[in-house]
Amino acid sequence: MLGSIARIARFTAVMYKPHYLLYGVLWVLALEGTAALVSQSDLSWHPTGSTVVRIVVVAFVLLYLRMVDEQKDLDYDRVHNPDRPLVTGAISADELRSAMAVIAAGAIATSLTLSFGSAVLIAAVLAYGLALWGLENLSATVRTGIVLNLVVTYPVQLLVTAYVVVSAIGTGEVRSHWQTAAVAIIFAGAFLQFEFARKTSKAPRPGEMYYSNALGANGSATASLACAAVAVLADFVLVQPWRHAMPQALIAWIPLALLLIPVIGASKFRRSSTPDYPVLPAVLFILALYIVLIVQALALT
Repeated sequence: MLGSIARIARFTAVMYKPHYLLYGVLWVLALEGTAALVSQSDLSWHPTGSTVVRIVVVAFVLLYLRMVDEQKDLDYDRVHNPDRPLVTGAISADELRSAMAVIAAGAIATSLTLSFGSAVLIAAVLAYGLALWGLENLSATVRTGIVLNLVVTYPVQLLVTAYVVVSAIGTGEVRSHWQTAAVAIIFAGAFLQFEFARKTSKAPRPGEMYYSNALGANGSATASLACAAVAVLADFVLVQPWRHAMPQALIAWIPLALLLIPVIGASKFRRSSTPDYPVLPAVLFILALYIVLIVQALALT
């Protein structure tokens, strides 16, 4: 028992880096804050105890999904990532599944303290992760077709977004309006610009899950840049910086300046002799955007 716990802890340390946790925290804060800003700008927003609960739940659910990926990608990892814990035997599939069961039960029970809808949606996230695993086992097309795989797998991110927003509506931090649902576009664009960037290369990558294999290097890089632009445009449409008084309005215009980050990344990729797309600008953009969204929510409500 203690040995299994130690192996799960080591797996978490290796496969769930601190920046993943940072991403989860910023995601929930930025999402809840932006939804509050665009749905009830007449009321001030600040994180509450319920926000902290949502952060904890999302953080553990992201670990759960990482555990699912470790198992469903096992055959691929044996070839392309032979140092992964499940491949090397540092942890067993049974141990991962036991940890997943504990996380699932804890996430649903904890979400139930917020609202019934919160519990239902987090259960949907967990179930969708398992369904993806089964679907990829059944369909080689879904498993190996990078674009189709993205279409099928990305909805799990939308379900997490729905969980945060619906839960925040239930606990009073957010009101239910069309703008609240439209906030998902910002976060979809921000995440997908990173997703395309990290799997883009000028070099052929036969057998590897790279978007550039399907879209070409320029097509994949353009997709990343377009997603960043969609995120910023959606923020502008919803936040409407021109409607806010100075100097607070300056904060609402910052996302436009942040677009320079992925633009520089794309330019560097096209000019560089290094084959792989620079991931650092994509990471910097998503983290900087989320921080700015949090500041917007605090300053403009």
